[in-house]
Amino acid sequence: MKTESKMVDVMLHIDPDTDHDEREYLRDMILKHDGVDAAAYHDDKPHLMIIEYDPDEVTSQQLLGIVRKRGIRAELVGL
Repeated sequence: MKTESKMVDVMLHIDPDTDHDEREYLRDMILKHDGVDAAAYHDDKPHLMIIEYDPDEVTSQQLLGIVRKRGIRAELVGL
């Protein structure tokens, strides 16, 4: 019997100097990751991205690593 996954949210604070195209790329890369259900930011606060994910499939540190691999400063913010 499969147990239901529990989705959680995490907020990433991304370098505010990151341009729109790079934010779109980051969001798309995060969405492609197994276990990620949603990732979004709003134009009025583009440096904050909320990600909904299954912690049994991916960790918040792995999600942070996607951003940092691009050479962009970022940190996790608890919700």
